[in-house]
Amino acid sequence: MKLILITGASSGVGAATAREFAKDGSKVILVARSADQLQSLGNEIGELAFPEPCDASDYKAVEAMAKRVVDSHGVPDVIVHCAGAGQWKTVLDTEPSEVITMMQAPYYAAFFVTRAFLRGMLDRKSGVIINVNSPACLVAWPSSVGYAAARAALQGFHEALAQDLVGTGVRSCHAIFGKINSPYFDNNPGVLDKMPILEKTVPTLTPQACAIQLAKLAERPKHRIVFPWVLRVHIEFGRLFPGTTRWLARL
Repeated sequence: MKLILITGASSGVGAATAREFAKDGSKVILVARSADQLQSLGNEIGELAFPEPCDASDYKAVEAMAKRVVDSHGVPDVIVHCAGAGQWKTVLDTEPSEVITMMQAPYYAAFFVTRAFLRGMLDRKSGVIINVNSPACLVAWPSSVGYAAARAALQGFHEALAQDLVGTGVRSCHAIFGKINSPYFDNNPGVLDKMPILEKTVPTLTPQACAIQLAKLAERPKHRIVFPWVLRVHIEFGRLFPGTTRWLARL
């Protein structure tokens, strides 16, 4: 039985990932700000789920949550960072408070939660940390300044963390998914109108499809996965032809 901690677990990919791991008999620690949604998910999953309401962007709250988890369950075998937010706006349309919020999740949340459990993973010489990200970490599109910057920060966190973890038995993984049919678009009206035309060539994913990929990644860690395969083609094209890709992202 493995112990899996998931941030952003109240809905979308986070909730689907919790269900996927519990289906295989793992204990899942559900972390998010919404206590009611976590409790509802916990009731659905049953005795393998343990809701831990917590604002993962508040390092003091994270440290307190981590102590409760370690005291009650031990150090997680896998941490999946699904927490993320952010509207698509230009610099002038983005209030300073909004850009701070966008940086809090995913970047600060991933940093604080990883830091809270990393010492235990290193002492045990095992563990997998999965950072769930958007293609915006690699290719920005118009009206996405705060969102793209936060996603790029998460990628930088993963890359630097992976360097620090070489030879320790702990792995950092980066999962980049295309458009996901999740509550994000309901909570951020107008975002769909700003999607680049390239998005129309990439199949929309379900949270469950992403959860299956994350469960596989936890079992066989890789430095980076990109899903679906069409998105991998776009990213490789962007590496070879960055100027053309930036132009296409504006269409």
